Amino acid sequence: MSTVIEVRDLTKRFGTFEAVKAVSFDVHKGEVFGYLGANGAGKSTTIRMLCGLLAPSGGQALVAGHDVGRDPESVRMSVGYMSQRFSLYPDLTSMENLDFFGGAYRIPRTERLRRARALLAEVDLEQHADALVSSLPGGMRQRLALAAALIHRPAIVFLDEPTAGVDPGARRRFWRIIRDLAELGTTVFVTTHYMDEAEYCGRVGLMADGRLVALDAPSALKRSFVPGRLVVVRGNRLDLGAVRAAPGVWEAHAFGAGLHVRGDPEAMSDRTLMGALAGSGAENVTIEPQAPTLEDVFLAVAAQSGEA
Repeated sequence: MSTVIEVRDLTKRFGTFEAVKAVSFDVHKGEVFGYLGANGAGKSTTIRMLCGLLAPSGGQALVAGHDVGRDPESVRMSVGYMSQRFSLYPDLTSMENLDFFGGAYRIPRTERLRRARALLAEVDLEQHADALVSSLPGGMRQRLALAAALIHRPAIVFLDEPTAGVDPGARRRFWRIIRDLAELGTTVFVTTHYMDEAEYCGRVGLMADGRLVALDAPSALKRSFVPGRLVVVRGNRLDLGAVRAAPGVWEAHAFGAGLHVRGDPEAMSDRTLMGALAGSGAENVTIEPQAPTLEDVFLAVAAQSGEA
């Protein structure tokens, strides 16, 4: 499996503030690589360095074979980048925007118009080629921004919070496009706040306070950070303190109208939980097994890092 991004001890300082602290990882060709973390964890700063938009303060990163510190121009010409902020021109049409960005990458006009028409078809916007961007809803704008990032056929595309603020249907459509890109060999490096979206990634890196604190497949992260038995408890007059004091319980938190409880699979049984709740006056109690999610992983990492 070929490596297209190699990062070793990558660091970024702004004055005395260290935003990214000696981060190291590799990304493979055709991989959908997720990068998660709270606001201010260093995700966007990492991406901007990897795109050649921000000079590192230390360490090294090779992107598509180019050193981000020594040859940022070659990096920028080799990758696509979709920023958090909507970056298209609202007073131009969809086609005019793609024409403009294709020209910025010095693609000959005939070729870039052909490529623009093909991309509009790929992101299901053919019928909106002549529509002003200002007239398009948020989900369509995001798909158009992705098309703009792909106009020069980059081997790697960086997507920084690409589905922020769009509806669930638009998010699903966007991720179908991402999966199609990866299947055709494009490497996708994506940050997101939506934990359900991160499940689509082959591997996920978790940032906390500028450090990469975990990196693995979603299933492996769940095993590492959310071990044991996980259940959801529902009922009336649930006593969180009584549940936490029950045998085998490691942690318990409010979860919607119920409780999220995790503990030792040998010691934390439905019977012990029922007994603890009955003694505290709970009524109509139900206990259901719950598979861990990346949100559980994120919360566990945040707790370990002191960010919870």
